[in-house]
Amino acid sequence: MVEIEISKHEFVPKHVKISEKEVEALLFKYNVSKKQLPKILKNDPAIKDMDLKSGDILKIIRKSPTCGESTYYRVVVNA
Repeated sequence: MVEIEISKHEFVPKHVKISEKEVEALLFKYNVSKKQLPKILKNDPAIKDMDLKSGDILKIIRKSPTCGESTYYRVVVNA
């Protein structure tokens, strides 16, 4: 059986861990706390190979036919 690296699939958007400085700027810009951000499970197949801990924030960059790229943010949580 062939093992597929799901994070390399063309339909899986790019996931990037952002720095603490970027986290502060993001939370300030949108006037939110980490608890108010959408969540992503630490064991999600798209990020399982990344070295992440609970509370880290990911920037998800999706391709969009209307605007080129769209950016979303998720906070990592344990299951």
